[in-house]
Amino acid sequence: MTDLRIVSLLPSATEIVAALGLTDAIVGRSHECDYPPEIQDRPACTEARLNSEKPSAQIDTDVRSLVQSALSIYAIKTDILEQLQPTHIVTQDQCDVCAVSFPEVKKAVGELIRSHPDIISLQPNHLAEVWADIERVANSLGVESEPVLSQLQSRIEACRQKTQKLSISDRPTVAAIEWTDPLMASGNWIPELVDSAGGYSLLGALGKHSPYLEWDALVKTDPQVIIIMPCGFDLERTRQETQPLTLRPEWSNLQAVCNGRVYITDGNAYFNRPGPRLVDSVEILAEILHPELFEFGYRGTGWEPWESV
Repeated sequence: MTDLRIVSLLPSATEIVAALGLTDAIVGRSHECDYPPEIQDRPACTEARLNSEKPSAQIDTDVRSLVQSALSIYAIKTDILEQLQPTHIVTQDQCDVCAVSFPEVKKAVGELIRSHPDIISLQPNHLAEVWADIERVANSLGVESEPVLSQLQSRIEACRQKTQKLSISDRPTVAAIEWTDPLMASGNWIPELVDSAGGYSLLGALGKHSPYLEWDALVKTDPQVIIIMPCGFDLERTRQETQPLTLRPEWSNLQAVCNGRVYITDGNAYFNRPGPRLVDSVEILAEILHPELFEFGYRGTGWEPWESV
């Protein structure tokens, strides 16, 4: 198809479309879509109703307030959509905190006069559903998914083949933290990524939304490794938001802290986007958990995905 005009309202969807070789067909994006870099000159079709520069605790309060008021956290710029005349809109129905809600997209599309785009809605909760979404997007856009999927899946399988030889005692217990104030554990696909990278995931449940976490639960499980990956935050912002944790009196007694195995990551670019870079995320985790087995070269590239605390 040569006349595709795609609007992606979700960063991971933008990355999926780009991986399928259709970057040039993307005519609009969400305000959070920033990868691949060349799509940043496309007009933003959404905006946030909250200030992401506020501290984590205030962001959480604002999010709860908007949701309880039955308001979307994001707004769609219908006038820009009208101008772009998309043939397809790729969005999500997985998390109203992560991107514009599906009902909002349907409402906006219903208001368009000059175009009647197909809506492709993604709702992944684990890796198999991410692969299925890539295939579905490809089918809807008239391109092949098999070369992309084969390459991504083979990289994950390479990690699994190495880590499946590890004994139980060689697999460290891991607490993946998705939010720092209030504390939240990472759910959905993250436990699967940790397992593929040779760890044993604690606290978050595979395929389930990320749960709020009492501080006592973290202390009680006393993980061997703590990996902090806040949703929507890059490495610099994660560094800032991690500082209050280190001031808690129980922090210094955790074995991960005592053994120097606490890490902060660029959760926005990697772990929290259910698209092609989840494979990068597995490899990053593998380097963190088993540096003696893995060296993919993510460090020292100028865009550091993780560092030790």
